[in-house]
Amino acid sequence: MNHAMLKHVHLTTVAITYGLFVLRGVWMIRDSPRLRDRWVRIVPHVNDTLLLASALVLAWQIGQYPLVDGWLTAKLLGLLAYIGLGLVALRLGRTKSIRIGAWLLAQLVLVYVVAVAITRHVIPIAV
Repeated sequence: MNHAMLKHVHLTTVAITYGLFVLRGVWMIRDSPRLRDRWVRIVPHVNDTLLLASALVLAWQIGQYPLVDGWLTAKLLGLLAYIGLGLVALRLGRTKSIRIGAWLLAQLVLVYVVAVAITRHVIPIAV
């Protein structure tokens, strides 16, 4: 797969990840039984696997790597924060207010990760 197509796959899976996260968060806020639908437990994980695989191949293609290149390290740390906050928001939060707060913070972290990806700077607002 060429670089342009792989980048398109990566950006598409980012958009799907965000859309599904927002949808599941809204369902969490509304106490929707749809959160327990089988596809809701499977599709996000399949998409996130494609997202991670495309990210790894893209990093290899451009010759830049997390823990070596600062902006990719920032993206990786942001991803880990996003995953942790997502777990609190959708599974582990003890109260609805904690889950909503984690859901909102996770979205802010994702905005940061996207800004880092676009600018390739750890502090994207300084560019």
